[in-house]
Amino acid sequence: MQKRRLPGRRPLLLALGAGVTVAALAAGMTSALAATVFSDDFSDGNTSGWSKSGGTWAVDGSGVLNQSNAGSELARQFAGDTGWTNYSVSARVRPTSFGSSSALVGLAARATSSTKMYRLALLGSGRAELQAVNGSSVTTIGSASLGVGTGTWYTLRIETSGSTIRGFVNGTQIASGSNSLAAAGRIGLVTAYASGGFDDVLVDSSGGGTPTTPPPTTTTPPPTTTPPPSGWPTPTSSQKVDATIPVSGTFDGGLKRYYGIGDGGQSESQDPMFELAAGATLRNVIIGAPAGDGVHCEGNCTLINVWWEDVGEDAATFRGGTTYTVDGGGARSASDKVFQHNGSGTVYIRNFRVENAGKLYRACGNCSTSYQRHVVIDNVLVRDTDAIAGINTNWGDTARFSRITIVGDEDRETSICVKYKGVPKGSEPTKIGEGADGVNCFYSPSDITYQ
Repeated sequence: MQKRRLPGRRPLLLALGAGVTVAALAAGMTSALAATVFSDDFSDGNTSGWSKSGGTWAVDGSGVLNQSNAGSELARQFAGDTGWTNYSVSARVRPTSFGSSSALVGLAARATSSTKMYRLALLGSGRAELQAVNGSSVTTIGSASLGVGTGTWYTLRIETSGSTIRGFVNGTQIASGSNSLAAAGRIGLVTAYASGGFDDVLVDSSGGGTPTTPPPTTTTPPPTTTPPPSGWPTPTSSQKVDATIPVSGTFDGGLKRYYGIGDGGQSESQDPMFELAAGATLRNVIIGAPAGDGVHCEGNCTLINVWWEDVGEDAATFRGGTTYTVDGGGARSASDKVFQHNGSGTVYIRNFRVENAGKLYRACGNCSTSYQRHVVIDNVLVRDTDAIAGINTNWGDTARFSRITIVGDEDRETSICVKYKGVPKGSEPTKIGEGADGVNCFYSPSDITYQ
């Protein structure tokens, strides 16, 4: 399986200006807008920027960092800054062997030393535990029985906000509690009498806190000078499609138009035009009508300069994975929504235009699994669209907006962020409000421009 390459080929401390990111984290991240401040997918083949403590570590040919010494009592890799306070750290983690039921492979946050940290551990017993670790003293904040096994990838995430510590596995919260062990510290990858692989490490400044008015200067993704597309491209040619096109790796359509699946309606049973495997990229494609259910992302995916001339059921559905990026392109004529977010994690939409749509983005409000979902929308042009994003506040969803341009809305009827109460599958979500609140919907008046 091909892996998704994160921006850059080495550990990155991403700052809006020199020293800004680390300083903001050390100050407690009172900003309401999250920013990715560190990432490493090990595709450069090394652990530059990390410090090792025990174990046998090496990056393999597929860009996965492995700790192979299952006999090591404690093997750790640390990165980041000791002054980091409120943040969210996530990584994909794959146990490969457990020496006992108490052996573990996991993720650490607020590590103040090699033996003092918060740790989200996958145990040989099949459980996941959120722990406060202070030397030989381990306090369990919370746990869940997940049937953890070897050879399977799990996405772990720890959120720290003040004394509140939360742990998530595959987008589902498994533990939350208050603990004062550590107020700040680095991130870490850890094993104990186990071996495992690690990939796609991300740190962002969201932290799960409740900041107030968001300043307009801190946004995710980092600012870009690329403007939203000014018009719609002309297809280089057209191709009728009779069956879903599977994509692994990168598919570059050369701005060819693909059409022919489904009936152009809102039926939930239509097949997608493209189905992207985990880590796949779809670029320079025009999707014409009928387009069925558009694009399905089965894992992390990237859509670059993809255009939907007439959205059918949905333009794209994000079903699996934790990170999805839409960069460039546009969509029009979506009676319901453009992007449907069913899986966990974060959708990034940037340098995009949307016309004549119900919503640009909707976090599923009645899927079979109630994940916490996030969207970051930057540098987007909006025309004749009812709402930009819809989220479920009872599940902790967030939506963050910057450099939004709304055209032709003299009465300012376009809703920026609509809040819903998510419900179990089979029921219908209810709208409970809209607008910036510094908790779930993040934007300031300067982030929205009307033309």
